[in-house]
Amino acid sequence: MRSPTASTTVQVRDGRSLDVYLGGAEDGGRGTVLYHHGSPSSGLQGAGMAAACAERGLRLISFSRAGYGSSNRRLGRSVADVVEDATDVLDAQQVDRAWVLGWSGGGPHALACVAGAPERFPGAALIGGVAPYPADGLDWFEGMGPENIEEFQATLADPENSVRSAERDWPKWRDVTGPEIAEAFGGLIDDVDRGSLTGGFAEFVAAGSREGLREGYWGWVDDDWAFTRGWGFDLDAIGVPVHVWQGGHDKMVPFGHGAWLCDHIPTACRHLLPEHGHLTLAVDSMPRILEELVAD
Repeated sequence: MRSPTASTTVQVRDGRSLDVYLGGAEDGGRGTVLYHHGSPSSGLQGAGMAAACAERGLRLISFSRAGYGSSNRRLGRSVADVVEDATDVLDAQQVDRAWVLGWSGGGPHALACVAGAPERFPGAALIGGVAPYPADGLDWFEGMGPENIEEFQATLADPENSVRSAERDWPKWRDVTGPEIAEAFGGLIDDVDRGSLTGGFAEFVAAGSREGLREGYWGWVDDDWAFTRGWGFDLDAIGVPVHVWQGGHDKMVPFGHGAWLCDHIPTACRHLLPEHGHLTLAVDSMPRILEELVAD
């Protein structure tokens, strides 16, 4: 199966190269959104997200994080390290400022941008974004699907377990197709999210996984390590609006993560929706998510 091709590549300050995708409104008259993808996935843009941006005069830029797709790995990267890559991507596209949108494992990376470079990133939206580990007062695993519990608990017990689990699961997620994606998620989705995995959206989620893991699994491993170590920035330092979108049916990143982030980000705007899941927010609410983000 043919993999999607990045729109361009960008060489960042330390000499690595990143796969970069360009979409939305070509002129970006209303501004730019920088999208941080989930884990494991890639910067590949879904048709729904790109169209919602285009309809609002927004340019959409995304990139595959270090270690995903053909983006060169950054050994030992922290969540905060993404700020350098993100600003270098904007510079390459001659963009001064961009709102950030982080889905799932992209959430911490979106937060890093608004914490580390608010002059470049004036606001963020998180869709099912992960909370730090450990997080005082949060049972990090409560409500989480069994596959993610196993993955993260094994990583916490021994970081090398993350390599072993990625080696085991890599072929499945590297080759998954749209019709197979719901079954592949297993206990990470319930009937609410399962119902969204049809047609073009199912193919987008599967294609993101195939592209991200096309050359290897190190981006996935490095994400797991980064999520379960110090992120490299303080949530209290965030001074720009952060819209936290969280579904009550989310088994990949449980509802408690979103509620905890709302309580610990000084500028959080709460969108805690018990009827939604991890995936349905992206399917049903993207226009609203974008409108709220760029209204600030």
